[in-house]
Amino acid sequence: MGNRFAAQDRFAEGAQFIDGRLCPGTSGRMYAVVNPATGEELLTYELAGAADVDAAVAAALAAYPGWAGTTPGGRSEALHRFAAVLADRATEFAEAESLQCGKPIKLSTEFDVPGTVDNAAFFAGAARHLDGASAGEYSGDHTSYVRREPIGVVGSIAPWNYPLQMAAWKILPAVAAGNTIVLKPSELTPFTSLMFAQAAQEAGIPDGVINIVNGAGADAGERLVGHPDVVMTSFTGSTAVGRRVAEIATATVKRLHLELGGKAPFLVFDDADLEAAVQGAVAGSLINTGQDCTAATRAYVQRPLYDAFVSAVAALMETVRLGDPFAPSTDMGPLISHAHRDRVAGVVDRARGYARVVTGGTAPGDGWNGDDGGAGDSGADAARAAGPADGAYYRPTLVVDAAQDSEIVQSEVFGPVLVVLPFDSDDEGIRLANDTPYGLAASVWSRDVYRTGRATREIKAGCVWVNDHIPIISEMPHGGYKASGYGKDMSAYSFEEYTQVKHVMYDNTAVVRKDWHRTVFGDRL
Repeated sequence: MGNRFAAQDRFAEGAQFIDGRLCPGTSGRMYAVVNPATGEELLTYELAGAADVDAAVAAALAAYPGWAGTTPGGRSEALHRFAAVLADRATEFAEAESLQCGKPIKLSTEFDVPGTVDNAAFFAGAARHLDGASAGEYSGDHTSYVRREPIGVVGSIAPWNYPLQMAAWKILPAVAAGNTIVLKPSELTPFTSLMFAQAAQEAGIPDGVINIVNGAGADAGERLVGHPDVVMTSFTGSTAVGRRVAEIATATVKRLHLELGGKAPFLVFDDADLEAAVQGAVAGSLINTGQDCTAATRAYVQRPLYDAFVSAVAALMETVRLGDPFAPSTDMGPLISHAHRDRVAGVVDRARGYARVVTGGTAPGDGWNGDDGGAGDSGADAARAAGPADGAYYRPTLVVDAAQDSEIVQSEVFGPVLVVLPFDSDDEGIRLANDTPYGLAASVWSRDVYRTGRATREIKAGCVWVNDHIPIISEMPHGGYKASGYGKDMSAYSFEEYTQVKHVMYDNTAVVRKDWHRTVFGDRL
């Protein structure tokens, strides 16, 4: 598999984007970006340190007055140009994303990149609709209205599973609302965040409005969250790291938005379309190699359909083709790293002590003969072409007979692993769906509108799909309940995170001595 994106040449000046230019980090620590499909080093760069974060925040602070003072129409026009630049560069973005993440090119091309372009186009329009409440005389003697104002410099942290989309989700609403931003992506996947900032510059968004620092969380991340000039932090990542982010942000009284872990239930009632549910469960659990906080991870299937569902899911999983992310026939790529693959494998291996692995549960090289991880010769050839011995591949995995309180049911695995459990009554199914600390997403499968209506009301999750699982759209909010965090990405609801609401009140009477002054001056009035 040849490199389609020459990262070492593209980022020869450095992997930080501060005040409109690429520059090297100053931490003194070098980091190698590795292609997870082959183990090949793609870029070696110096990580950002505290000084780089300070420089990026200073650039954002200097750019803030001019950008905040730009009219909504002006910001909208710049974002429309930005969306056009992203669309023109779609192929390059898709190739860079697949190279650094190992995701199939068809996923980057059909999901990540067009979703990002659409997000930019949405916020270009939404920038014109940051309205407060209309004027009114609520006290009788005053006219009140509400202003919605930008909040200042935002410092955000994004994960490695969807680097391009996460950059867009963090940057676009902040900038559309008139803020400036410093984004720290994962140091594992720096390419498309840097390209995103460069595309914004090409579209005419002023230098300093969007800054990127690629560094380690303990250094660059904590400095960014705790920086005194950063007024708001948006973080997407694990619940454990989210707690640390909250501790730092609370110490400086920052506004905070957290989108954390998930353990999405996939609830199948006995009147569901079995074929549709099976197809949805496999696709929903394996998208992005299961490295998706909304992926279907726990399927609860009402007992009359349980055996047929397990059998059909196992058979369909065994047709999924692992291989070269750039091969059109590849269905599933590697995990982000060998270390992460080993972590996923560890969860599955521990589950063997209390549950049964129906299919998968190994890396392709672990006793794999090349034809049970793909459909026919094409799947086997693709996997061999990718070099599964070198790549961080793991087979689609189905687990049954686990207890509800077991690790594999309760903890986020973040890999291509689906656990299936039976239930009897509707009450039990909904109770089990809610029985984890998380509440990011869920789906329910039934032909009965009353059943699905009850489930959508009672399942505690930020998004509940009915007879589908995974689709997201720019116009609708994304965010969780419980340990999955709070606040929203995407949609007009995200502006609640990035704007300050101000009440302005005008006296209409021109009276010097107001009646309420009697509470101070008493009978002297």
